[in-house]
Amino acid sequence: MAGEPLEASQPVITRTRWRVSLAWIVPIVSALIALSLLMRHISTAGPAIQVFFQTAEGLEADKTQVKFKDVPIGVVSSVRESEDLSHIIVSIELQRSAKVFARSDTRFWVVRPRVGIGGISGIGTLISGAYIGADPGKGGQKAETFTGLESPPAVTSDSHGSRFTVHSDDLGSLDLGSPVYFRRLKVGQVVSYALDSNGQGVTIGIFVDSPNDRFVTRSSRFWNASGIDVSLGADGLKLSTQSLASVAAGGLAFFTPTWAQSDQSPAPAGTRFDLLKDESAAMEKPSGQPIYISMTFAKALRGLNINAPVEFVGVEIGKVVSVSIDYDPKTQRFPIIVGAMIYPERLGRVFKNQSPSDSPQQSRRLGAMMSEMVARGLRAQARTGNLLTGQLYIAIDFLPHAAKVAFDGAAQPMQIPTASGTLDDMQVQISDIVAKIDKIPFASLGQRLDQDLGELNTSLTQLNTNVLPESARALADVRKTMGSATDALSGSSPLRQNVDQTIDELRHSARSLRVLTDYLSRHPEALIRGKPADVPPELEPPSQPPAPSQSPAPSAGRP
Repeated sequence: MAGEPLEASQPVITRTRWRVSLAWIVPIVSALIALSLLMRHISTAGPAIQVFFQTAEGLEADKTQVKFKDVPIGVVSSVRESEDLSHIIVSIELQRSAKVFARSDTRFWVVRPRVGIGGISGIGTLISGAYIGADPGKGGQKAETFTGLESPPAVTSDSHGSRFTVHSDDLGSLDLGSPVYFRRLKVGQVVSYALDSNGQGVTIGIFVDSPNDRFVTRSSRFWNASGIDVSLGADGLKLSTQSLASVAAGGLAFFTPTWAQSDQSPAPAGTRFDLLKDESAAMEKPSGQPIYISMTFAKALRGLNINAPVEFVGVEIGKVVSVSIDYDPKTQRFPIIVGAMIYPERLGRVFKNQSPSDSPQQSRRLGAMMSEMVARGLRAQARTGNLLTGQLYIAIDFLPHAAKVAFDGAAQPMQIPTASGTLDDMQVQISDIVAKIDKIPFASLGQRLDQDLGELNTSLTQLNTNVLPESARALADVRKTMGSATDALSGSSPLRQNVDQTIDELRHSARSLRVLTDYLSRHPEALIRGKPADVPPELEPPSQPPAPSQSPAPSAGRP
């Protein structure tokens, strides 16, 4: 207001505003995004692991993924070689949700295109590239390092079924993924194989899918179903195979024989079985403990192979296990020693019921039986089993005219006496026939045959030169004579007319004679009294036929 005194001046406060330059907006936003990504990575990051592979084919850092059932669970962060250059170290960062895969029993492998007996797999990686497959463990401890598989596992942890072990002398044509059959249906596959520690066989691991694993019982028999089983018997040629896949990839088959129906309880997982050669061997009944016997043959046994059958009266009781040569200083010859394993229980119920199950008692019982049978002519012979291949087998049979021999049933090994086989007898007979044929003088017979053939050739030449032309001329004359006779006997010839006239006169004479005979049969007195005055009409002589007209004289040259 006017006239009022002025107040003291107030201090002036000036406020300055902080302004952000537009140049800082981009870094700030980038930092915020990076911070969010870092927080997200920290919140989603799982454990870091390392997997050792033999090769890094198809693997790339920050690109190759780790998948479980085609769902990504991690990524490869780096690929490097080990210090000793023996393998490749692949570092993997798993997601937080995949921490269950960081267990010691988890399996990793590289999925890439593969062609195997089980088919073609990993075709999709031709476009998307290779990736690492994972199969989680179920009870392993936490781990950070793993050894990767070089091929995908045949059975994953989520497969239901049972594992079993089959032992064989060799692997044959089996491989990982080879099928396992039951009643010709595929119910499992081979998942592993390894050589025994002593090198005496191969242990094969198989997996049978559920619920078919319940058909594997304690009495089941496994056999090798690989390839084609060919047999030639009395009923012809037989071909047998489980499937076309088993021909190329091999396979196993199992079954419970009918004689083992008493034990049908399912076999627990991990049960060990023996792999038999074929189905026929698997279906055979157990034959008990075998006993070794020996046989000595004086003749060569070409065609007798290991595993050739040993038969007793036509029934197979064992197999040949050895064929060796020996030297006899007395005869200075080399006999053939054949060793065989026979099963005494196959001889019948009499031996099985009376003989204890232990091998020494069986051997003594068998020796006593053999002593009785050898005294009655029991001998071992090498016979031909197949004429086409010439294969031999050992036949133990009774020979009615066998010479008596000394036999010790308690000897070890038991020496079964032998006799020459049918093939040896046939060879002896053939040799005798050949010797008799050699005695025939083929040279002198040939010379005489040449002389006889030369004389025969001379005779044939003379026949062709002299006899045949004269015969041809004689036949021509005969033909000409027959032609003249035919002309003379024709209907218009004089000879034919004379013949006809003669035949007519003979006919009239026969008629007159018949009339005279009839008259005399009625009047026999006419032979004494003579002919009466009144001659019956029937006795009057027939009128004479007119004389034939004179035919003109035959022409010259006619008969």
